[in-house]
Amino acid sequence: MAISCQQAKKMQGHPCFGGNHHKNGRMHLAVAPKCNIKCGYCTRRHDCANESRPGVTSRLLTPLEAIIKVREVMASPVTGSIIKVIGIAGPGDPLFNEETFETFRLVDAEFPDLIKCLSTNGLLLPDKMHLLEEIGLHSLTVTVNALDPKVGAQIYSHVYYNGTKYTGEEGAAILIKNQLEGIRLASELGLTIKINTVLVPGVNDDQIPLISDKVKSLGAFVMNIMPLIPQADFAHVLPPTPERLEALRQANEKVIGQFKHCRQCRADAVGLIGQDLQLEPPA
Repeated sequence: MAISCQQAKKMQGHPCFGGNHHKNGRMHLAVAPKCNIKCGYCTRRHDCANESRPGVTSRLLTPLEAIIKVREVMASPVTGSIIKVIGIAGPGDPLFNEETFETFRLVDAEFPDLIKCLSTNGLLLPDKMHLLEEIGLHSLTVTVNALDPKVGAQIYSHVYYNGTKYTGEEGAAILIKNQLEGIRLASELGLTIKINTVLVPGVNDDQIPLISDKVKSLGAFVMNIMPLIPQADFAHVLPPTPERLEALRQANEKVIGQFKHCRQCRADAVGLIGQDLQLEPPA
């Protein structure tokens, strides 16, 4: 899918989609606590101010608390000039939380020029596409770790969809089907799409090139291959070496652009990538 001039201009301000990450920052709003799948590499049990890890937040915000914090950050001479993106990335799955859409509506009403970005596991993408269009979402990140349900079953212990809990290959198959359909629909809607893939050595290595080919054909713009953080069910698995990660990125760059500056951000990250600010939550 070709990128429009308007999309290209916005992407220059998005540090996670190829924009200048030394100059432009993002603000993640931790308003989405509930999750509808269980990834084997995810844990949200504790928080340390010095760690950068998906699913981590010092405090959950309500939509009203979130817009207050956005006002404070945008009014600050330190942060107001660098924040270009408002993102919701958890700590659960944003599409599984109504607070996500309420927050984006509040942000859009006061700060329409800020880029709205969302990160999701993709299970509810086909069901929620009309809401993403309504809120004027620009950038979408979907985490796709497998195309084969047998591999997915090793990564996801369960999937909760339409009121039913699915496990094993059945659950993984539902998730994968919805992810791919959601990416296709998002591309048709004109969203700029990034694919996150967590490399779990010994589990989904051979899925990486298959994912690259498939998501590119569906309209994804860039891919972010991330190293496993050993924890939860995969606490015993050694993460890939930097050399292995770089080799995979170079090999797949022939198919789809690779994002290499990811720091696997917290759900409440604020500032430049790798230079997050510590902000006090609203009283």
